[in-house]
Amino acid sequence: MSDKPLKIGLVGAGHRGILYIRYAAKQPDKVKIWAIAEPNEFRRNQVVKEFGIPSENVFHDAEEMAKSDIELDAVVNGTMDQLHVATTLPLLERGWDVLLEKPICTNEEDLHLLYKAAKKNNCRVMVCHVLRYAPFYVAVKKLLLEGEIGDIVSIRTEEKVSYHHMATAYIRGRWRNKDLCGSPILMAKCSHDLDLITWFMSGIAPVRVASFGSLGYFKPENAPEGSGTRCLVDCRIERECPYSAYNNYIEKGLWRAYAWESIEHYGESLTEEMKIESLKKDNPFGRCVWHCDNNVVDRQTVIIEFENGVVATHTLSTPASKPCRTVQIIGTKGEIEGNINDSVLVVRKPDLKQEYTEQVIDLNVSMDGHGGGDIGLTEDFVRVISGEQPSISSTALEDSMYGHLIGFRADTAMEEKRVTDIPKL
Repeated sequence: MSDKPLKIGLVGAGHRGILYIRYAAKQPDKVKIWAIAEPNEFRRNQVVKEFGIPSENVFHDAEEMAKSDIELDAVVNGTMDQLHVATTLPLLERGWDVLLEKPICTNEEDLHLLYKAAKKNNCRVMVCHVLRYAPFYVAVKKLLLEGEIGDIVSIRTEEKVSYHHMATAYIRGRWRNKDLCGSPILMAKCSHDLDLITWFMSGIAPVRVASFGSLGYFKPENAPEGSGTRCLVDCRIERECPYSAYNNYIEKGLWRAYAWESIEHYGESLTEEMKIESLKKDNPFGRCVWHCDNNVVDRQTVIIEFENGVVATHTLSTPASKPCRTVQIIGTKGEIEGNINDSVLVVRKPDLKQEYTEQVIDLNVSMDGHGGGDIGLTEDFVRVISGEQPSISSTALEDSMYGHLIGFRADTAMEEKRVTDIPKL
């Protein structure tokens, strides 16, 4: 292993990709951000300026970067879902290891294509399933590995997506329409949860899946009386509506990276008046949530059977007032239950003197950066490409595929109203 810092490139300068390289850059003795490939000139220049990237290492796209004579140790791919495979393949052909944003891809065929390319070129691909690295879920995994609750019998997880997150990302935003982004909400939002379930199962294969869900609420026929097509143009109830673009994006300051994307090129000169004007005109985040071109479901449940008989369920619930992720794992000797947003786990066991004993584990971790998962993932990626041993949370491509197969087959099951088999890898 060289004593020189690893040279890392970034493909796709969205806020997730930039977040990962910022964490990596906090280890200057180990990492140097050395190249950028991004078609958006404003974002490309921002990255060049922040990380001092040489002009000869600035590219328009992944293919241009891969065809150059630049030498890199690894690349962070933070492009959009439907671009993941097309932008990763040329990187693998160059022999570069890749940290790939989730979901891996948008269909089963591309999943196998990417896996074969990584094997052929002897490259490591790690997937940004950051929740595996959150101390909350690491604690769950360690309890399972230690046999604290015996053999797993069943797993139940739930994700409650807040009303403002649902409105921003999955109704007004880039993941609102499967035909545009390539991913259904199950893969765009819950691939983390499906990955956690397969991680808890330690390589035991899922064999069958069923799923139920629908787009039931955010449709034109459910628009309240007095609503319009744009919050600040023709809506008479905007001041009373929890989905008000003005309230969420200006008064509360939520989801700024998304809401002001169309006018981000104004940089520091961007004013509140300019934001209001954009919401009135062509900014997609100024639209009424009941009058958008969204087609992803707003509720869904997935039921999974594993080859050893364990059953698992995951439920996506929207629009929640308070967002959270919960987990309950029942075993032959006890159970684990918790809520990552509260950072508390409870371990219960049967007891001869009383009904059960209860141990409360307060992890005292904030929810910043996916509960600490973002920085944990980045640090592990640096260790792996440095030739060190990965952590127990390792998100290697081959270890992340079953969660995706569950997601792809679950949507087929939901759409075709049948149970579907999951192929063995």
